[in-house]
Amino acid sequence: MKSKGKNGSWKKVLILFSLAIIIKIFSLFPYLVEEWYSLKIYPLISISLRWLTGWLPFSLGDVLYAIASLWILIRIYKILKAVFKREVTKQSIGNFFIRTLSIVLWIYLLFNLLWGINYERLGIAYQLKLEPTEYTTAELKDLTVSLIQKASSERVKLGNSYTYPSSKEIFREAKEAYDTASVKYSFLRHGVPSIKSSLYGQLGNYLGFLGYYSPFSGEAQINTTVPEFLIPYTTCHEMGHQLGYGTEDEANFSGYLAAKSSSEASFRYSAYFDLFLYANRELYSRDSVTAKQNYKSLDTLVRKDIATYRKFLETHQNPIEPYITELYGKYLQANNQPNGMDTYDEVIGWLIAYQKKYGEL
Repeated sequence: MKSKGKNGSWKKVLILFSLAIIIKIFSLFPYLVEEWYSLKIYPLISISLRWLTGWLPFSLGDVLYAIASLWILIRIYKILKAVFKREVTKQSIGNFFIRTLSIVLWIYLLFNLLWGINYERLGIAYQLKLEPTEYTTAELKDLTVSLIQKASSERVKLGNSYTYPSSKEIFREAKEAYDTASVKYSFLRHGVPSIKSSLYGQLGNYLGFLGYYSPFSGEAQINTTVPEFLIPYTTCHEMGHQLGYGTEDEANFSGYLAAKSSSEASFRYSAYFDLFLYANRELYSRDSVTAKQNYKSLDTLVRKDIATYRKFLETHQNPIEPYITELYGKYLQANNQPNGMDTYDEVIGWLIAYQKKYGEL
């Protein structure tokens, strides 16, 4: 009977492995992913998940992560206990291997079916008919000039004593921003909202994240403990992931299209502020003199916000964060983003291509 049970377990693993292979093969065809999964199947999954979780006053995804972390710790404790008590046998090792492999395969299948296949889609370039290419330093300088003007102009509109609304109000305004953007770009139609404040915001300050998307619950989780001027654009970025834009540059760009369409200056400023930092950081690696001069060209209120952000980052510096960042970079590389963390910066290419085609930012 034990042998039969073990054979049955291996059979389940083989079935799961076969399904994983099928998904992998399907993902090798971006056009099929775009037309069949991203535009037909995924919207139904996304809306269903957001409908199920959107009404909850807390982040279900964060709760699931907490339960998973606790389960892992309990499993590690039991394993170590068995080792110290010398209760480890060949059968127990075999059973552990089979169970672990089954769990990994289930996670892989659910992750991809619920969202992950979007990493392989044609995406926003296909929808906008944009072709981001290698850009010159001169083009990058022109972009930073435009972003300086935009960021400074929107910051002046807010004034020196602007008070940001509550996170719930920001989330509501982000939904409105996408609704407005969808009039021009129908593929940005968002539908049912499910945006939550992360339960791990303070932890995120030390681990280096502003927000994240939970593919298992469909929620966009936002770190609302960071400087307030970062929150609007971060929210739009994570909502871009909800729409099925897997790569970070595409989520950045979809978030930009939404934020710049907002009637709220705080949203437009948040986007231009963040995008300026991306572009000027890249310019610094090519022309540090001009990049330094760019900071002096910003409005004093923008420079004040940059100083606030730098102080925030310095306050939360720690020896663990670089390793977390490197690990996440490896995750991005494993999911069709070969440049890792630098994928975020690749939104620069999108902005230059967009500005060339439409003559504006």
